[in-house]
Amino acid sequence: MRIASYNLQKCVGIDMQRRPARSMVVIRALRADIVVLQEADKRLPPRPTALPRDLVEKKGLVPVDFGQPRGSLGWHGNAMLLRPSIQVIEAQGLDLPGLEPRGAIRADLDTEEGPIRVIGLHLGLLRRYRLMQLNAVSRVLRRLPPLPTIIAGDFNEWGPKTALDAATPGFDFVPTGHTFPAPRPIAALDGFAHTDKVIAKNHGILTRIPAQAASDHLPIWMDFDITDETPSQTSRQTDTPKANA
Repeated sequence: MRIASYNLQKCVGIDMQRRPARSMVVIRALRADIVVLQEADKRLPPRPTALPRDLVEKKGLVPVDFGQPRGSLGWHGNAMLLRPSIQVIEAQGLDLPGLEPRGAIRADLDTEEGPIRVIGLHLGLLRRYRLMQLNAVSRVLRRLPPLPTIIAGDFNEWGPKTALDAATPGFDFVPTGHTFPAPRPIAALDGFAHTDKVIAKNHGILTRIPAQAASDHLPIWMDFDITDETPSQTSRQTDTPKANA
């Protein structure tokens, strides 16, 4: 299966034009079964969606309902799109601590590979708050029945993600490459972390046009399996996505 993460920047590209159809071209090019989005809604209340729901559904993806306000696609700007073959077992929007309003989303999913839990998030600008927010997510997860889990999103961490290890016990970070700023990336702000029942097989960054212009972030993707065994190694591959077999 393939999961992707993409900070849409409210569908505003580096040319300062809001073009949702262009953003959707990038999302479809990822060829992902699960797409986790950040900044999917406009900023001011009532936070209408920046990526129209009918455009998403027309392209064959299904938005997950997190109890968001009417007209929004996501929760605090976080959204999740699924292939129709994936069923939602349970979905939850989470409020996160910090100086500015932040949130995360959780979806327990029934897939052909088996059940999996996906957390989508967009962390704060200061490391102090990023650690607080990840600790809040970890507390939620400890209260839930265990499932193979992937955290995907914009971690806003400019340095090595080992700085976040203490707040993510039981998770391994995938060494994703630089995604920000999209025209000339110098920071690996976007990433994946997973538990030991998830095998990260390949991963990469979508750089093909129009990804370098559609947002200030490049999207990332990861192919994974779910297993009962402990994985031995995570491989790395940075290129444009290939079609799923």
